[in-house]
Amino acid sequence: MISFSEYRNQWFGNIRGDLLSGLVVALALIPEAIAFSIIAGVDPKVGLYASFSIAVLIAFVGGRPGMISAATAATAVLMITLVRDHGLEYLFAATVLAGLLQIGAGLLKLGRFMRYVSKSVMTGFVNALAILIFMAQLPELNFGNPGVTWLTWALVAAGLAIIYLFPRITTAIPSPLVTIIVLTALVTVMGWDVRTVGDLGALPDTLPVFLVPDIPLTIETLLIILPYSAAIAIVGLLESLMTQNIVDDLTDTKSDRNQECIGQGIANTATGFIGGMAGCAMIGQSIINVKSGGRGRLSAFTAGVVLLILVVGLGGLVATIPMPALVAIMIMVSIGTFSWSSLKNLWTHPRSSSVVMIATVVTVVYTHNLAIGVLVGVMLSGIFFAAKIAQLFRIRSTLSEDGRERTYIVEGQLFYGSAEDFAAAFDFKEAVEKVTIDVSRAHIWDISSVQALDMAILKFRRKSAEVQLIGMNEASETLLDKLAIHDKPGARDKLMAH
Repeated sequence: MISFSEYRNQWFGNIRGDLLSGLVVALALIPEAIAFSIIAGVDPKVGLYASFSIAVLIAFVGGRPGMISAATAATAVLMITLVRDHGLEYLFAATVLAGLLQIGAGLLKLGRFMRYVSKSVMTGFVNALAILIFMAQLPELNFGNPGVTWLTWALVAAGLAIIYLFPRITTAIPSPLVTIIVLTALVTVMGWDVRTVGDLGALPDTLPVFLVPDIPLTIETLLIILPYSAAIAIVGLLESLMTQNIVDDLTDTKSDRNQECIGQGIANTATGFIGGMAGCAMIGQSIINVKSGGRGRLSAFTAGVVLLILVVGLGGLVATIPMPALVAIMIMVSIGTFSWSSLKNLWTHPRSSSVVMIATVVTVVYTHNLAIGVLVGVMLSGIFFAAKIAQLFRIRSTLSEDGRERTYIVEGQLFYGSAEDFAAAFDFKEAVEKVTIDVSRAHIWDISSVQALDMAILKFRRKSAEVQLIGMNEASETLLDKLAIHDKPGARDKLMAH
């Protein structure tokens, strides 16, 4: 827990920088919140309410000052099927449950497990997210869909040109905002018939109000929303904690992972009760905030409040924004999110790292579930790591001058991955009176290695050889005292029963 003086400093230690950066972020959040709502298949107001609520609440209860959280593509892509099959109320309920799961993860201090997610998995996660964002724009570019014409493509191209060329003139105004203003003005003045944000649903014209999701409170309902809530909770925490690491590095400060889990959970739970969708930390907006001078909690609070003021006060104007402008922005987000250097690194990084990254991307794109992709990536990373450690294991032996004693010197990590090599290294047919197994340069890790050691000792004893085990460190000795059976009655029968 941080002290009150430190918490106060996180709010008021950088007032001017936080206010200005929060304003910039709020302007950039509007098109993204609307676009993410479209991805999820809900009215724009759902994403806008969510971005307001999450940004404001995380400012109070989050673990990383200066980090921006709101409605995101990472969580939006997980909601598409739920909204399509069961409706908006189930989405609100899933958001509440996802928040509760995140709070539980924080209380259980699961944030520390982030260290086991390798860089390759993180890169695959980000690349897959970029691909899913781009794929979500394809319906708006498909000539077979109503309202999509050559003009749509022309406006998207114009929007991309503004996004990438305007920063050469000035960076004082976010280029995505300029894209929206220019294309909206152009479509309005020319009277072109293109799809607009207003065609997607009503924008908010009032402040959000508390509501309880209108769903049956049954086990069946829980079974419907639980898979979605679990996926949202996991993906949300993964992206939030990865963003937290990035902001920690950018600001050269440390933050509380477990408090961030709790903060994300509180924000999502509350958001579900005001008609918003689940969200998490935003890598792009957090970087924009930090580079714009934002360092404290006030920046996220300002972004959320200004966002709501702009949308509620200018809702009628926002409804006229042409869809090609938002498509251009989301294509920009996908291009900026993708790690292009990872393609070059495929040929320079270790093959196992490249395989993990590609497997993560392929799994996520195939399943449309970021959590499953990360799980596959982590499992592959663990398998490759175990294989590498097993290769460092070896056993060498020496025979005494009189030929009566053989000493086996074990070096490396003895675990399930090296247990087979351990067992194969002994010559049980050799007629010696005494066998010494020296593990002073090794560490015994698990039940597989204990069983392999038991079996080796019992085989030597069956040949009437005296066996001595020496050099165990304290941890290995503790494990053997608990699990080994070679010195217990009926040891061989028990071991064969395994």
